[in-house]
Amino acid sequence: MSKKEIFETRNLVRLALVAAIYAVITAAIPGLSFGSIQFRFAEVLVLLCFYRKDYCIALILGCFIANCFSPMALMDMIFGTLATAIAVIPMFYIRNIWVASLLPVVSNGIIVAIELFVCFGNEPPIWFNMLTVGAGELVVVTIIGCVLFRLVFERSSRLMEIIGANKPNYFKTKTAEQL
Repeated sequence: MSKKEIFETRNLVRLALVAAIYAVITAAIPGLSFGSIQFRFAEVLVLLCFYRKDYCIALILGCFIANCFSPMALMDMIFGTLATAIAVIPMFYIRNIWVASLLPVVSNGIIVAIELFVCFGNEPPIWFNMLTVGAGELVVVTIIGCVLFRLVFERSSRLMEIIGANKPNYFKTKTAEQL
């Protein structure tokens, strides 16, 4: 992907929409998006980074905006967004969507659990937060997200074109040229 392509109006609008959708879905369901037990359904969108690396910008920005509405706003804006950045940046370079989906499970499971521990002390214990945040990410990103992308998006050339990932033989293996 060239720099020229990144700054095309169509692509900038696509990235802005993804960031906005992430922020709105997260902020609209605060009871499930923040806290020890969370199912942040907007996290399904992080799998877009598997198909195009410029979605990293959109997801990091969307996460930052969403975290402005968190009960732990400042901490979440910094560390929650950091957890997302750590997860999405390498995602494009992984060849298997199931493996790539584990990056947010691990990064959020660890970083958000530590953040919750720092903000609220040892109630619930840090291991519980790691388990519940990681499990929530696993359900949303790996189970729901991967199934959604594999069974719905990858079977529709039109949907893949909309997200900008309509490359020939893209889903079988990534060649050096496609990376």
